[in-house]
Parts: sequence; structure tokens; C-alpha cells
Amino acid sequence: MANVLFFISLGSIWLMLLYHMFLTLGGYLYSMKLERTKAHLEYKTRDTWPVVSILIPAHNEEIVIENTLRAMAHLDYPKENLEVIVINDNSSDRTGEIVERFSARYPFIKALHTFPPDGGKGKSHALNRALKIARGEFIAVYDADNTPEQAALKNLVHGILGDPKIGAVVGKFRVINARKTLLTRFINIETISFQWMAQAGRFYWFGISTIPGTNFLIRRSVLDQVGGWDEKALAEDTELSIRVYEEGYYIRFFPTAITWEQEPETWKVWFKQRTRWARGNQYVIIKYFSQIFKLKRKKMLFDLVYFFATYFLFLAGVATSHFLFVAGLLGWMKVTLPGPFLLVWMLAYVLFIVELMITLGIEKTELTFRNVLITMLMYLSYSQLWLILVVRAFILHIKSVIKRQEVVWDKTQRFQA
Repeated sequence: MANVLFFISLGSIWLMLLYHMFLTLGGYLYSMKLERTKAHLEYKTRDTWPVVSILIPAHNEEIVIENTLRAMAHLDYPKENLEVIVINDNSSDRTGEIVERFSARYPFIKALHTFPPDGGKGKSHALNRALKIARGEFIAVYDADNTPEQAALKNLVHGILGDPKIGAVVGKFRVINARKTLLTRFINIETISFQWMAQAGRFYWFGISTIPGTNFLIRRSVLDQVGGWDEKALAEDTELSIRVYEEGYYIRFFPTAITWEQEPETWKVWFKQRTRWARGNQYVIIKYFSQIFKLKRKKMLFDLVYFFATYFLFLAGVATSHFLFVAGLLGWMKVTLPGPFLLVWMLAYVLFIVELMITLGIEKTELTFRNVLITMLMYLSYSQLWLILVVRAFILHIKSVIKRQEVVWDKTQRFQA
């Protein structure tokens, strides 16, 4: 029995490691392609720009919303064709007051205040409320802790114009507080690897990209066509991506559009945030996996299988590997297969390190000796905690289904800069 479990766990772990290395290679090739064509990818001077509505959901965001709105005010975009709608979603702090102050100074910034019983129902609900009053031909979404670069919006618009089959375009985001704590350094490396390189690799190899929670632009007509955001989804971005593809559009990855966002600085806040993400992605897997062979856009199979492998198969493989290790130490079970298994584990560890080194090399400021050491520590600490929270997220999801509980969107706590 121990031998069979060992083979299954080893196979699932190595399969995911090799697939991520494959994506990393694609991300690297895509980044090289961007460098060669950078002048053509950046926005060019245009006589006219379409009307864009930026939606910013904000629930108790007084710590960060001022910096975000200041960044909006300095966007390099004609203000007569721009509206910024801040959804002050049942806030109990000074969020509404700050938004009103900016609204009085900048006519293109508008406040949408929501109160119980309609307010405070989460990000998707807030976005759907704002969509009803938005006048833009294109809709952009930014989280309340984001400070996009001045050219970000023009780059997003430039990335979607010219091809009506592009339903949405997504940029990349960087961690603004990356140097604050060891945790934010971990998150910074994770973000560059799994949000930047993996996204680039999927787009390079399969032509697939997933809408993130922030820094993206989508056609208003497409949003109307798919029926807006799913208010039951905690990972509303992933869920929306599948419906956009199902309607015959594709999503373009356009990393010249850059935003900077704040990440959790304490483990407690990180654990809650990532649990919500895991629950959201598990919801998407369960919702669409039963329909996997009915999907019109078969390329989405790659994403669904990938999510299923990540949140179920890979998790089961690593958990089984840990169990066999502990069981062997206690004498409960013993793997009797001959082989250099310590070498196999060490090769997996080295592959993990190499993958992240390639990733950090793309961002020229990130390949430092300190980040190399942090990467070596990351596998043994940060990555293992991720396994625990995924298990917890799955248990919470099962409990909510059994008890038929309403999904509650848990806001991420912000920190002073």
C-alpha cells in the first residue's frame, strides 16, 4: 500500500513541477518577444480615445483609498472620456468622506454609496451596482489599494482596440510593499512567478489568459452579454473569464499596463485572504468541472484541469508524501521500493528554485542574493502553509454547501504605507 501511495504522490508532484517549468519557459519566451516588439506594444498617440469607466469597490478603505484616487487623477487619459466610480460599499470609516472630497475636486470621480440591506454584499455585487450607472464603452476594474502607473489605462485600451474578438485585456501587477516584511517578500516572488510568468506562459502556449481581480479592461457589451459578475463567486475574476471565453471572445495578456498593489503584511491577514481565493477557485472548479465536456471553447479545459490538479491532485500528492514520511519515521508504514528517493526529492527542490530564478531574472531588480535565499526558504515554509489553507478552504466550502450558507466576501485588511 505504501509503495502505491508513494508512486501516486511522486507522480502528481513531478507532473505539476514540470508543468510549471513549462509555463515558466513560455513566460520567459513571451517576455523576450515583448522586449523585441516593445515599441509596437506600447500605446501610440491617438486623436480620439473611447469612453472608459473605472470601477473601484471600496469597503472600509480609508487607509489606502486616497493614494488610489490620487493615482486615478494622474492617469494619462483624456478626462472628458473618463469616469471613475468608487463604490463606497457600506463603509463605517472615512472612505465615503475621502471619496466625496476627491469627487468635489475632480468631476470625473464619482461616489456611489451603498447601505443595508443592499450594501455590503461583496465585490461582485458592488461591481454590478456600478455597472448599471457606468457610461463607458469599456469597463476597467481596480482594487481600492491599487496605484496604476500613469500609462496603465492607455496601454489597456491600446491592447483591446483593433480586434473585436478581444473581450478583455489584462495587465500585470507588482507588490508595492515588497520590502516591508519577510511575508511580503514571499508574496512578491509568488506574484511575479504565478501571476506574471504563469499568466504569460499560458498566453504564449495556449492563447489563454485569466482576468485578475484588478488592472483589467473589458468591453461593456461583453459584460452585458455574459450578465455581469457572479455574486456567488468569491473568485469572481476566474469565473468571469470562463464565461467570456464561452461567448467566443478571448482575453489578451498585455503586461505593459502595470499597477502596484498592497499585499498582506501579517500571516493572519494573508491566511484569510488566500483562504478566500482558494474557496473561490474551488467554487469555479465545482461549478464548471461537471460541464467540462459541454464547454464550447475546449481550450478552457487546460485551465479547469490545471485548477483541479492544483487544488486537488497536487494537494493530495503532497499531503500523501508528508504522511508517508511521518508514517515511516513512526514505523507505521514503510516504502520498500528501491531507488534514490532522496535524490528525487532534492531534484524537485532544485527544479522549484530554478523555476523561480528564471522568473526573478525577468524583473531586473529582483534577482538579488537576498531573494535567492528567500526562494530557498519559501519551499519549506510559505509553500507548506499554502497546503494547510487550501485544505481549510475546502472544508469551509463543504460546510457552507451542507448548511446552505450565504457566501460572505471577506475584505482584506490594509496597512499604513
